[in-house]
Amino acid sequence: MSGFEISPASITASHTVQRYGDGKFGIADEVYKGSVIVFSDHAQLWPVQSTEDITASSLLAIVERSDDVDILVLGCGERFGPPPQDLRAALKEHGIVLEWMDTGAACRTFNVLLSEARRVAAALIAVV
Repeated sequence: MSGFEISPASITASHTVQRYGDGKFGIADEVYKGSVIVFSDHAQLWPVQSTEDITASSLLAIVERSDDVDILVLGCGERFGPPPQDLRAALKEHGIVLEWMDTGAACRTFNVLLSEARRVAAALIAVV
């Protein structure tokens, strides 16, 4: 898999983002084609292709694990604008803080927060 390689330094969590790009992610030595949701213990495909597809209901998998997640790092592609107005409030109702950034920054931020043993999840839109 080509794309951008991320070399996390001594992270013990098993589901760090190792690579991203070309519409794929390398996570925990597996390749995922398309957008993904990542927790410290597993990753799953996320049927979102752009920021227009992001809604509170598209993040249900994260809300369902709100007892395990304090921070959602959302990578919204190569470029980003402001998040949907109601999204931050909808997540806050479940005790989840939204961090909205481009996908590259989100991958790196997710890995750092994992290394700090923070209760974090990532929702990452694939970039080409």
